Amino acid sequence: MVVVGLSMIAGYLMMGGRFMGAGMPHDRELSRQGRVAYGEYCASCHGADLRGTPQGPPFLHKVYEPSHHGDEAFYRAAAKGVHAHHWRFGDMPPVAGVSRDEVSAIIAYVREQQRRHGIH
Repeated sequence: MVVVGLSMIAGYLMMGGRFMGAGMPHDRELSRQGRVAYGEYCASCHGADLRGTPQGPPFLHKVYEPSHHGDEAFYRAAAKGVHAHHWRFGDMPPVAGVSRDEVSAIIAYVREQQRRHGIH
């Protein structure tokens, strides 16, 4: 029993001191912040509704589900850009001015919206 409790505490600390359950207050706030950052950095190409635009692909598509494009892919895309490989929109340039914390919030928002649309 002690081992289980210690394992849970260790897991909690390794996740930055928060539990990752859907709907936790911290997650909702992070997603809210992500919505704002998404609007600033991503919506012009990926669509305000995450459904894409003539300039960029939709995030509400199974290509972007976590098992295919994990969170690290978002960090790399923001920092280094992406060579076109699934879509014919051309290469994505790095996102100027976006911080890693903002990308974390954007990921939280995108993942929340994906779950709402059945993309897991």
